[in-house]
Amino acid sequence: MRTEAAWAGALLAALAQAQPAPPPAAPTAYSLMSPALRAMQDDDSANPGMLWVEEGRARWATPEGPARRACADCHGPELHAAMRGAAARHPAWDTSSGRPLTLPARIAACRQRHQGLEATIAREPAAVLALHAAVAHASRGLPVTPADDARLDPWRARGRALWSQRLGQLDLSCAECHDARAGGRLGGSAIPPGHAAVYPTYRLEWQTLGDVERRIRNCATGVRAQPWPPQADEVLALQVWMAWRERGLTVDAPAVRP
Repeated sequence: MRTEAAWAGALLAALAQAQPAPPPAAPTAYSLMSPALRAMQDDDSANPGMLWVEEGRARWATPEGPARRACADCHGPELHAAMRGAAARHPAWDTSSGRPLTLPARIAACRQRHQGLEATIAREPAAVLALHAAVAHASRGLPVTPADDARLDPWRARGRALWSQRLGQLDLSCAECHDARAGGRLGGSAIPPGHAAVYPTYRLEWQTLGDVERRIRNCATGVRAQPWPPQADEVLALQVWMAWRERGLTVDAPAVRP
């Protein structure tokens, strides 16, 4: 005759078998890539994005602008130690401008304030992109940790609404591709989950490194919509929302993508 403990054990085992299996983990863009592309990304000697990282490290120590100051003069000579975690926290609120700043915008603003250089990212893409790559690489392996800052709430809300807004002649939203259909295929290409934590990214399609704003504008073109202007509030709001959506994921820049 079974004891009460045995009956209880049998009941728990039966209930466990009756529970539905947990849903499969959401795919990552990395998991959707070919083995050759994964190998390219994983090997710093083969990852083309590391060329920009090395340039950024060199610029870190080089005096520039009318002020003839280097990033290292303020932050110290060790970029990796000084900037570890910065990419994981951006976009973040900037008190001086009264708005969020993405990491490249923060770098551009710093260059303007302390080196006397032009702050507009579009006018100095090479320098800012190289520093962006080096600073983002310093946070590789860390979780995305955007600040729980009430000043960012309106930007998150706007970004979340834009993420779900249908656009263009194809009448698609970011959410319809990157949430509902992540892991599927569109036009023969794998649909990634749309994570910004891997940017800046070297895309074979571009044959160069680019930031997430470039990718957002490309997506708008892909659905046959009019892209937002560079540094538009809409693009900034999307990036603020994306960072919140990705919290806990790992910074993995510079990535390589098709």
